[in-house]
Amino acid sequence: MHTPARFLDLHILQPVTAANLNRDSDGDPKTILFGNTTRAFVSPQAWKRPIRLNVEQDLDEHAARTRMVPPLVARKLQEAQWPEDLAAFAAAQIVHSAKDKGLQHNDQEGYRTQAMLYLPKDVIDDLVALCEKHRTDLEEALAAHRPKKQITPVLPAKDLAAHLTRRTASINLFGRMLAEIPAGHVEAAVQMAPAFSVHQSDPQPDFFTAVEDLPQDGDSGSAHLQTAFLTTSLFYRFATVNITDLHRNLGPGATAGTVKDLVELFVQHFILSMPSGKKTATAPHTVPDLVHYAVRDRRSVSYGAAFEQPVTAPAHGGYTAPPARRSPTTPPPSAACSAPATSSPTDTPAPRPSPSRTSAPATRPSTPSPQPAPPPRPPISPPRAGRDRPRPAPGRPAAVLRRTRRLPLPRHLRLPHRSSLIGMFAAAQGRPREHALDPYPT
Repeated sequence: MHTPARFLDLHILQPVTAANLNRDSDGDPKTILFGNTTRAFVSPQAWKRPIRLNVEQDLDEHAARTRMVPPLVARKLQEAQWPEDLAAFAAAQIVHSAKDKGLQHNDQEGYRTQAMLYLPKDVIDDLVALCEKHRTDLEEALAAHRPKKQITPVLPAKDLAAHLTRRTASINLFGRMLAEIPAGHVEAAVQMAPAFSVHQSDPQPDFFTAVEDLPQDGDSGSAHLQTAFLTTSLFYRFATVNITDLHRNLGPGATAGTVKDLVELFVQHFILSMPSGKKTATAPHTVPDLVHYAVRDRRSVSYGAAFEQPVTAPAHGGYTAPPARRSPTTPPPSAACSAPATSSPTDTPAPRPSPSRTSAPATRPSTPSPQPAPPPRPPISPPRAGRDRPRPAPGRPAAVLRRTRRLPLPRHLRLPHRSSLIGMFAAAQGRPREHALDPYPT
């Protein structure tokens, strides 16, 4: 009996040049101690925000996290020629009428909410329309209101709650915490781990000056001196999508195609998005060196623990090859590796010789002799379920995270080629792969 998969695990190894993607309270790159070693660290919020904004941009369906809903409504009402006191009273009604005893707010700052609301941007226009509809009630309530008295709610709580709890695709993906209106709570379908370097990465100083272009007599020429700190890292990144929860968040009317499109969009931007910290001075616009996915039907599994012992570079330098050979002890039920995210769906990456697995002399011979071409290696296929699954040799871990950018990959294994995800979505639809509807037939 086929069991539908619930989780899509995404694992990325991404080299990042000198950068400060995520700053601490002192403005320095964040670090964390893991395996008794200092690692570069990027909070999940710093990477999740550009992913969310890119998903919303592609869907043309924007949401906002804000405490400023009441002040924004009041401003739009004033632009519509409402008296200032009536517009402010309408803003107060939004927080007082949304629920019993109202939402927690600050009446000294335009009645902005104490908690951030995460809602579609066009909700502001909907609330303005609701106030327009009940303008007579608002005018009568304002005339009857006495200073320093509790404001009596007059806007319909059911309509207000309906607007404040509306969702977008990004809200269904990333979830929403709205404790004051429990109906607005959305369990996140996406979980994202902090990114950390797989090797030791201490912040390195960058002393710089800004030259005075119009110096006066006696000026030394430098108008600003400062030392910034940067890190260089090979990051391990992990995220998982609960496909079943995502389908539930989208509602019973959502088709499998809608779920597929949304997961596909998230995968694309999880691979390609970058935090914007200090981007004008560092331009850290790299792409992953390795992308690996696994489809699971019980629970997600992060490979982060494989790097508790920091990776050490070989004698010739470089960190990208050693961590790709690290793996968990048990292969996932369905897994595949991909070439770099910049691969074209129709291009086949050219084979590249693998680094020597034995020690090499530090100097080259004066007259290099031609080396025979390495024999072709078979393409990598995902492990199959049951007894056909490749088993590791005794005393060696199973090779799950494999270095694949040097090998030509089968068409269905290349990300972000959209057809490569069909197997995942077939599982999400509760049907075998061969019965999945391929929206991109070849």
